[in-house]
This record gives sequence, structure tokens and C-alpha cells, in this order.
Amino acid sequence: MTLPYIDAAALRALVPPAAAVAALEDALRGGQDPELDPPRLFAPLAAGEFLLMPAQSARYAGVKVATVAPGNPAKGHPKIQGTYLLLDGTYLTPLCAMDGAELTLVRTPAVTAMALKHLLALRGAASAGAVVVFGTSLQADRHIGALQAVCGLASLVVVGRRAGAAQELAARWASRGVAARAGSPSEVEGADVVVCATSSPEPVFDGALVRDSAIVAAIGSHGLEAREIDPVLARRASVVVEGRASALREAGDLIPARSAQEWAEGGLGTLAELVGGRFVPEDGTPLLYTGVGMSWEDIVVAGLAHERFAGHPAMD
Repeated sequence: MTLPYIDAAALRALVPPAAAVAALEDALRGGQDPELDPPRLFAPLAAGEFLLMPAQSARYAGVKVATVAPGNPAKGHPKIQGTYLLLDGTYLTPLCAMDGAELTLVRTPAVTAMALKHLLALRGAASAGAVVVFGTSLQADRHIGALQAVCGLASLVVVGRRAGAAQELAARWASRGVAARAGSPSEVEGADVVVCATSSPEPVFDGALVRDSAIVAAIGSHGLEAREIDPVLARRASVVVEGRASALREAGDLIPARSAQEWAEGGLGTLAELVGGRFVPEDGTPLLYTGVGMSWEDIVVAGLAHERFAGHPAMD
């Protein structure tokens, strides 16, 4: 057999942000349980490591095989590369393969935009308003695009470790009609929405500056040694995570603030509860979504890409 392959450009065109968000919402409302996701698997390599993320849905099975090579960027190669293999869920027959790195770039902003869409609804907000984005990578750029497409925004401030990169990203969005400029971490004080899309091992802003009415999304990294927000914000906020088990394994944004046991005993809402209307935040607190990336998100978006690529729409 010849296995169809969906390359990066085709995948991005097939699944724009709004379509990905709708598919993720439908999956959660249809019974997809993030708590059933198996832990991601790591295996060492001489140049880095393998990352394996298996999943299943009502219709499909699949696995993302990615490589992480920390030394690659200095040599002109991507740090993260990979392939996703999608299979029929009944017979486990391979259906197609697709660019795994692009799949991550599609689904991660879509999950964040979905979370922000529903958190903004809890605030009664018509759009994301004044947005501050930390990060200047392609992932940060895609998050701005997804947020604009799904929620809308009034203004954008880009904050980066390198001023030139922040200015370049802000200029790119200004050329698309967004009121965008580069700025500093202290500007979270005036933000309605803050998005952290960095690989920082330490908090990128002072959590005490965030207004009680603000919404923060921290999605740039996973692992208990990585963090983008400080314990001050984590303890102040009403918190939503992708899944409780994955957050307690990998959410470095949360564990320094409270122990895993304390979080497990209460204080964590989930995306399924948020989308289903069952998440009720505490009054007078910032809202925080923090994500580590999960396999169920990959398979939902990969399934939609396959259906559109094959020429038949997703079934109800």
C-alpha cells in the first residue's frame, strides 16, 4: 500500500484555527476523556531524545514520534522534528502520516485559543482586548494568529529576550492591521490577556502585576523544571489545565506553588469542565490556563486533517 502523507503546508491549510477549535470542543463534548491519555514516553538518543505520544479516539488510533535535538538550531536545523501516524481505530490499519512538528504548531495554539475563548466568555468579554504575548518563535506567532481568528484582539504587545526579534514579530502583525508593538514584561499590568509561549526555565514576569480581571495562558514548555509563571500568580488564580493527571506529572508552572497532593485535593479545573460549562472560578481572581501538550489533542486534529485531505467531511 502507499500511505498518504500530509506535508506541513497542506496540514496548515486543511485545519485553520477555528476548525481545529471546533473539532476539539466537539471531542470534549462527545466524551473524549483527557484523563485516559497515556503518559508521553521519552527515550534517549546520542543527539537528543525521542518523544512518543500515543492516543486513541472514538474513530482513530495514532502516535506522534518526535525528536528533540537541542544542538540543532546552532547547526541550522530544527530543534523538534517528527511524524504523526494515524490509524483506523477498529482495525488499526494505517490511514495516513503527516508532519508531526506542524501538527504541534496547529493543535497547541488551537487548544490555547479554545481555553481563552471559554475563559473570556466567563468574563463576558467580546474579545481578548489588550494582549501581551511572551515569545518570538513560530509558536508565539501561531498563537497570535489563532487568538485573532478565534477571539479577536484590540492591541498586541510582544515581549522577547531579544528586542530585535520582538520588534520583528510585532511589525509583522502591524503589517496585517493589528495595533502591535514590542514592549517589556511590566506591561502585563495593563493586559486583559497574557500568553506565554516561551521555553523559559524561569518565570517571565512578576505575577503580582497581573490584574484580578486578567486571563493568562502559559503553554510554552512541559516538565517540572520548566516554568513561565511564578508561584504568586499560580496561587492567586483560578486554574484550568488540559487534564489533571498530566498537569500533576508535568506542570512546572503549578508544582512550585503547591504540592501535587495539594493541587490534587482541589483547585484545578479542566478543559472538559470549562468547555462543558462546569468550571466555576473563584470571584475576584485572575484566570489561568496552563498546558503541557497532550496526545488526545494531536489525534483530534490529525483525524480532522485526514478527513479533509481524503475529501470527506468529519461525521457528526
